[in-house]
Amino acid sequence: MAKLLKIVALFCLLLISSNFALAENIPVQKSTIQKINNQTADIDLKINGSTFPLSKTELIGWVSEKNELNYNPKYKSEIENQNICLHKKSILCKLTFDIKKENHIKKSTSFFISTDSVDKFLDDLARKTNRDPENAKLIMEGGKVSVFSLSQKGIELDKEKSATILIKYLTGNNSSNSIELPYLEKSPEISTGSIENLGITELIGEGHSNFKGSPKNRVFNIKVATNRFNGALIKPGEEFSFVKILGEVDGEHGYLPELVIKHNKTEAEFGGGICQVSTTAFRAAIYSGLKITMRKNHAYPVSYYNPQGMDSTVYIPKPDLRFVNNTPSHILIQTEIVGTELIFRFYGTSDGRKTTVIGPTITERNPDGSLKASFTQQVFDATGKMSQEDVFNSAYASPSKYPHPGDVLTTKPKDWSSNEWSQYLKANKKP
Repeated sequence: MAKLLKIVALFCLLLISSNFALAENIPVQKSTIQKINNQTADIDLKINGSTFPLSKTELIGWVSEKNELNYNPKYKSEIENQNICLHKKSILCKLTFDIKKENHIKKSTSFFISTDSVDKFLDDLARKTNRDPENAKLIMEGGKVSVFSLSQKGIELDKEKSATILIKYLTGNNSSNSIELPYLEKSPEISTGSIENLGITELIGEGHSNFKGSPKNRVFNIKVATNRFNGALIKPGEEFSFVKILGEVDGEHGYLPELVIKHNKTEAEFGGGICQVSTTAFRAAIYSGLKITMRKNHAYPVSYYNPQGMDSTVYIPKPDLRFVNNTPSHILIQTEIVGTELIFRFYGTSDGRKTTVIGPTITERNPDGSLKASFTQQVFDATGKMSQEDVFNSAYASPSKYPHPGDVLTTKPKDWSSNEWSQYLKANKKP
């Protein structure tokens, strides 16, 4: 019985070890290692018309070597240390191995390709090759939608099939230095040929704001952010997220430092002025009769957002401006700057709704500059029945609670890099 238990235990151990090895490594012949060592040039990996090198150094890093002592009845051992169990460091070995077999222990060397190393290589390769699909960018001209930027399909490297192909290449007799790797094509939601099916036929609403008096950097940031939204599309039933479309806001993405309201004070940060854009988009959504799902007013009254009560502050990741396209068709956003006036126009297909905006009205004004304001959005369907009514209340604190550093900073903020500070000084003509 004891002997049977030993045999079962040994079998289980071998089974576990075997499964582990198969999951982590792939056994290869010595000829495969020689093939890698004899590699004189990079292997060209072809993906969607682009070429990426797979070097000999990279391949060598995939290979692991393992030395083992194993029992072979036809082999007469010549090694000094015949203790196979000491080599294996296994208590189970001592319980199951017959000491009489120690004179037939042979050293063997095996080679493996690490699947983990291959996967990591393909992960890095995917980051270089993968790209998201790009929707066609549209414009409204003469009452008709046309394309000003063509759609582009995305691609995604098929890592699982690519791993199989690479392993097969290394273990086979293929002498070619070029390998085609498979990829998946990802179609854009809005293709160049589908614009006539979007149902965009007319102006359904627009929003305006004026940034007169804005400093140079603020005007620059407004233009950069506004361009992010020109030509954007909102699907029927989709929730629009201002922050999602806006993307990253920093010097690398084209923004300059300017004043923002943050951490209970007014301070300079890259992208100051973007709230002019979110405020204008908010107003366009209101006048289009869309359902607002997220909106927050500024901490204190800002003259750029007159009339007070119809502003929308944003900051990545929150607060965000969000609303739902509850119309029957896509909505195309078009932006325009005329002088110091920013305009957002929403184009789509009217379902007969009419929107009435009551206000905004200042409901409370205090000597310290704090105030409260309110307005109401009423939406009526084609029959004249009110289908939506939302009240937007805004409470603004006194501007004195948010220290203002002046129009131009004179000392570098603690969380700015030297490069950011240098860009700021250059933009503001400081020595």
